[in-house]
Amino acid sequence: MTETVETLHPAPAAVAPAPLLSVNNIEVVYDDVILVLRGLSLAVPKGAIVALLGANGAGKSTTLRAISGLAKPTAGDILFDGKSIAGLGPESIVRLGISHVPEGRRVFPGLTVKENIMLGASNRRAAKSEISREADAMFDLFPDIRKFSGALGWTLSGGQLQMVAVARGLMAKPRLLLLDEPSLGLAPMLVEEIFAIIREIHAGGTTVLLVEQNANKALSIADYGYVLETGTIALAGDSQQLLKDDRVRRSYLGQR
Repeated sequence: MTETVETLHPAPAAVAPAPLLSVNNIEVVYDDVILVLRGLSLAVPKGAIVALLGANGAGKSTTLRAISGLAKPTAGDILFDGKSIAGLGPESIVRLGISHVPEGRRVFPGLTVKENIMLGASNRRAAKSEISREADAMFDLFPDIRKFSGALGWTLSGGQLQMVAVARGLMAKPRLLLLDEPSLGLAPMLVEEIFAIIREIHAGGTTVLLVEQNANKALSIADYGYVLETGTIALAGDSQQLLKDDRVRRSYLGQR
């Protein structure tokens, strides 16, 4: 099932005919009856930041789960670097270069910060000493958690846990990083810090697909954006055009 998507020029697919990631008319059904995604299509150009916006329950997290193999599409296809990944499991998809940082951080409370970060490399064939050095190097990108390297996960604040979760995702050395609500529940100062880190990750060559309730912040750093409504894409285009669109301003930016 497909629906008309209004596109604000330039749209991602028009800019990058062969995107790094292409989601083509996928459907995802939960419990065999609930249609969560309905003919959803989107493209993520290589080297871009793409924002996926929408109200709670629109299907944003399910979209990321379908891409990372945690939810199986019942129709459609997902292409990564031109090859279908729709039938692969999460471990195989991570090895291909897609890393998913889910909502809720999911840091193991009984492991230290460094141990949690090192877990992100569990699907790589690398010596433990090399992974340990790479985990130490993550503290250059996340200096606020360096002093907590040996602290247990349960002792950290929400912002610190989010940094650990993103650092763990980067340990897989992804070509595409999926971020689900990285600013959720954080104080404004920490939100600024998280988005500064996302920009730095992107500057290092990682393509980013960002799900975020803070539409203004997401579109301010994104190249392109999609607006998801009831399981399908309703609006797509250049992020600056979306920021100026009256429907986006009213629904997601609290402006008239």
